[in-house]
Amino acid sequence: MKQKILESIDKEKEMLVSLGDFIFDNPELGLEEFKSSKKLIDILRNNGFKVEVGVGGFETAFKAIYENGVGGPSIGLLCEYDALEGMGHACAHHLQGPSILGAALSLKNNLKDENYKIVVYGTPAEETIGGKVQMLEKGCFNDIDVALMMHGAPDTTTDVKSLALSNFTVKFHGVRSHAALAPEKGRSALDGLLILFQGIEFLREHVREEVRMHYTITNAGGPANVVPKYAEAKFSLRSYDRAYLNHVIERFKKVVQGASLMTETDYEIIETKSLNNKIPVLKLNEILMNNAKLINAPRISPPREKTGSTDFGNVMYHVPGSCIRVAFVPEGTSSHSDEFLAAGKTEKAHEAILLGAKILAGSAYDIISNKECFDEIKREFNENKNKSNKI
Repeated sequence: MKQKILESIDKEKEMLVSLGDFIFDNPELGLEEFKSSKKLIDILRNNGFKVEVGVGGFETAFKAIYENGVGGPSIGLLCEYDALEGMGHACAHHLQGPSILGAALSLKNNLKDENYKIVVYGTPAEETIGGKVQMLEKGCFNDIDVALMMHGAPDTTTDVKSLALSNFTVKFHGVRSHAALAPEKGRSALDGLLILFQGIEFLREHVREEVRMHYTITNAGGPANVVPKYAEAKFSLRSYDRAYLNHVIERFKKVVQGASLMTETDYEIIETKSLNNKIPVLKLNEILMNNAKLINAPRISPPREKTGSTDFGNVMYHVPGSCIRVAFVPEGTSSHSDEFLAAGKTEKAHEAILLGAKILAGSAYDIISNKECFDEIKREFNENKNKSNKI
């Protein structure tokens, strides 16, 4: 049965490659992916999926469902299709939709003797606002037991972890005065920021090694001869553990408060983005990699221990999930680069669409057809999440 599922994907090569090239040639920014999402929706509808458009409060988000029998595992297949501003599809999101569709259609058309549900989620704006976060808050992904994705990459691999992230804008409000004639009358908002930065530097010594804290000034308050009334900075705080990151955030806020007290200024803290870390499920990674090896995917590599932040982390904090990264660019090539963009319509990119579809379809089949495997995934996820919730 698995061989039949995999072989059926090759029969859809022309359609899947054409779809990928269309999305690549029509790059759309987050929440503007109208052409891309419509192409995906139309194909799913024409192939018997029940499609709901505008889920999670986004016009370009969708959910497509096919169910065979009752009571089986619900497999979530997630895809992104937003481009980068000024760069087009230099992150290879144009490969995801076709690959996910290839997997979904092959399962639907061939797997008739098992109980299961396939739920395809179209998830916009990963590069900007992290659309999956709001979608999750609006009730999306509650209908799936496992979440799977694919991503173009330099190597074929999976991620063990991802970094939880919280972004903040901090504003200081002081008192303006002449810096030479009446400095004593002023209260410098910029001084508040500078003391805050220094406080963060001292804080670095007393947090876990994996914690990352970044900052930059976005408004320094004006000319040198005026005590600045207003200053603003942006901060990114990261950790592989959301519970521990929340602990660091509380300490960060105390440093902000201390800087405010020391400079007699007022402050605002505005959280602008919040991404969770993934809960590792090594069994799920193993299933994906076994299927990658089965089809001789290129440049198979060990799982990545060091990764960045993604809104898929919020989903993988909620349900067991993993992303198979499929090699299509030279080893060491960075995403968001001209090299990634130049490779977007190459034969290797087209091959990655089919390889990703086969890995996902084969992995979904393993989960659907083997209850012990499915139970092991759930058990490992619950155990690791309980550990993650303890500081």
